[in-house]
Amino acid sequence: MPPPSPPQRPADPPPGRGGGPLRRPPPGRGSGNPPPRGAVPPGGAMPRPAGAAGGGGGPAGPPVHPASQAPRDGRVTKGPTLPDWRRVRGSMRGRWKAVLVVLLVAFVGFGVYLDQNMTRVEALPSESEASSSGTNYLIVGSDSRDGLSAEDEERLATGDAAGQRTDTIMLLHTGSSGSVLVSLPRDSYVPVPGQGRNKINAAFAIGGPQLLVQTVEGATGLQVDHYVEVGFGGFVGAVDAVGGVDMCIPQSIEDPKAGLDIQEGCQELDGGTALGYVRTRATAGSDFDRVQRQREFLSALLSKATSPLTLINPFRMVPLASAVTDTITVDDTDHIWHLAGLAWGMRGVSTGDGVQTTVPIGGSSGSNLRWDQERSAALFGALQQDQAPPESSFGP
Repeated sequence: MPPPSPPQRPADPPPGRGGGPLRRPPPGRGSGNPPPRGAVPPGGAMPRPAGAAGGGGGPAGPPVHPASQAPRDGRVTKGPTLPDWRRVRGSMRGRWKAVLVVLLVAFVGFGVYLDQNMTRVEALPSESEASSSGTNYLIVGSDSRDGLSAEDEERLATGDAAGQRTDTIMLLHTGSSGSVLVSLPRDSYVPVPGQGRNKINAAFAIGGPQLLVQTVEGATGLQVDHYVEVGFGGFVGAVDAVGGVDMCIPQSIEDPKAGLDIQEGCQELDGGTALGYVRTRATAGSDFDRVQRQREFLSALLSKATSPLTLINPFRMVPLASAVTDTITVDDTDHIWHLAGLAWGMRGVSTGDGVQTTVPIGGSSGSNLRWDQERSAALFGALQQDQAPPESSFGP
């Protein structure tokens, strides 16, 4: 008998008639086989691993890989993620705001403390016959030894004289025309209300700040808006608090009366040396040289005191503010913000945007200095109108 023929393979159906290889029917549709692992059964319910909570307590099956539990219907699930940086930034921003609020409260509180600790006197007259535009500050450097010990007086060569005198009188005008700083030499021979004619510093010795203000207003025609008096101790403390002041000394000066022995050249002056430098008259120009040194040094001091490096440094700013307010005297209507205005005006002078000059002198009689009436009238007349004074009115 011939061997049986092998089974015949069915012929492939022709293309394009819906035929092709047999495909496995979808789970649950015409097939008794269980769906493949990880497939989503009808209704979208995910199979729960054996032994899971609520799983009926049946026997635990083989471990199931988490990836097999991922939905296959296009849904996106989130796994472990990095921190939400928007939330982190918001939290940090809130903390910074809290820090800034605390710093602002501390700054305001410190300002209130300083304002309350300033010494005040009735320096400005209740009624003034002078009137002018802009703002005028009368700056007085007194020889007050308040705050100085006996050792300090000896070290600084200040002496221990009683009473009150002044070697420094300046008038700072601020306004739309810029800042103008005018030195009034202490030997200026001017009318003193109720005392006839006398040296301008005699008004301070006789009647204190109020008589000096009245004398300055009568001689200049300018209304004094603010009064600032600084003693020896406050001056030295302010210089030391800012870490010294850099100055270029044009010539060597030795003056035992002022406790000064300084060499020519650029250098940093500490408080004691600076005090002797602004007090000495041991140069050829005597008082005229002194008032020029006083203007230059005061401008340099206030420029450094108001620099960003000082203002943001609490180790300099706090001692500076304390040294100044402990030994400074102002009018009873003045406050800490008026001192800030003074410092800002002086900074304008030190940067070269303003003018530094001395009242023009027309002659002298002994040690008495007489003002040049025409030029001084031009100088103070311009300041009365808050205008830039002509250069021809600059002294001495």
